[in-house]
Amino acid sequence: MRRGELTDSAWLVIAPLLPSPAVRGGRWRDHRQVINGILWKLRTGAPWRDLPERFGPWKTCHERLRRWTADGTWEKILAAVIVHDDGRPVEWVISVDSSVVRAHQHAAGARKKGGSTWSSPPALTGEAIGRSRGGLSTKIHLAADGRGRPLSILITPGQAGDNPMLFPVLEAIAVATGKPGWPRRRPDLLLADKGYAHDSTRRRLRRRGIKHVIPERADTIGRRVQKGSRGGRPPGFDRQAHKQRNVVERCFNRLKQWRDLATRYTKRASIYQASLTIAAIMIWLR
Repeated sequence: MRRGELTDSAWLVIAPLLPSPAVRGGRWRDHRQVINGILWKLRTGAPWRDLPERFGPWKTCHERLRRWTADGTWEKILAAVIVHDDGRPVEWVISVDSSVVRAHQHAAGARKKGGSTWSSPPALTGEAIGRSRGGLSTKIHLAADGRGRPLSILITPGQAGDNPMLFPVLEAIAVATGKPGWPRRRPDLLLADKGYAHDSTRRRLRRRGIKHVIPERADTIGRRVQKGSRGGRPPGFDRQAHKQRNVVERCFNRLKQWRDLATRYTKRASIYQASLTIAAIMIWLR
């Protein structure tokens, strides 16, 4: 085992979750060898054709990544390992934020026919590549638990707003409790920055019974002050609790240590989303 590859303990966790060979005849390339090749690619950001020979043919690794992206294998593994991390359960003080990554010129130009398997968020189309101040970019929307571990990750074009993606990110959280019934989705407390400080968002969170700590925007404060007594009382804000929101920033830092994620090179949004999921799996297995 070399640096950055699957440890024996990590392999014991994910091996039963991998699909069995679907090809008749011939020799099926070892799953662990292929996954280590995928991890090397994500860690270095190198082109697929530069994959070292010890991982086998690069086309095999790429095809396995694509196939397991299409059938939902990576999401299944993440759901299974999400509470594996040294036995300590999820901390349900959840922080939400977003981060923009530059899209390399190689990420542009995906074929419109032959389609992507990416299931885009509502009202968004294409391959999650847009234009922001820095040029072509993709935005990562992330929910992290109280220990800075990723619970859900979604991507949009770089110019997309943060607030419209809050509830899709929260709805993407599904943590098995080990008891009969639906997986848990609702946090004990939600922490977010001013990008999510909209009155409609606060009302919707209250209707769902989600406690939240979101600072008030300056323009909202100004309008309320102008109205005087008719402006109502300001929303409650626990400054001490809000300091815990830095865990989501630390989670972004951990994700962007993977060079293939810090800059997007893949054309297909589904593959980039899967790559983020793989990095999240490795964070939970450490």
